[in-house]
Amino acid sequence: MTRARAKRETSAGGVVYRLEEEGPCFLLIRDSYANWGFPKGHVEPGERAEEAALREVREETGLRELALRGTIDTIEWYFRFRGRLIHKACHFFLMETTQSETAPQRAEGITACQWLGFEAAAASISYVNARQVLIQASQMIAGVLPRARS
Repeated sequence: MTRARAKRETSAGGVVYRLEEEGPCFLLIRDSYANWGFPKGHVEPGERAEEAALREVREETGLRELALRGTIDTIEWYFRFRGRLIHKACHFFLMETTQSETAPQRAEGITACQWLGFEAAAASISYVNARQVLIQASQMIAGVLPRARS
């Protein structure tokens, strides 16, 4: 099967941070495959990407108080699911919260949530493209990159 025949899927997710005295802490989730990354999920028909990102973060982490701070980036990758080639695009948004207590959505395979500083988060993230999203988010928080309007 060629990449041109891949089924396209669109997801949205969030890089959630909260400010601490030592700097921003980032929220990572562990999925059912023991990979660490960011909460994300499918964009439903008629739903805007930023709405889907907020919904998915709330569902997967239990956080309710989320402020959208801007658009980070869109990453794309290919994978196989049940023998079918999938081309996934995921839109990431920067979100801020003051909440620290999380509730992983175990029914969806989220096995843990953890708050980490930038260095520990970067070392824990399982995928290179997600690590790049973290770097961009950190730069946005620091004011190095402009916060795109969403």
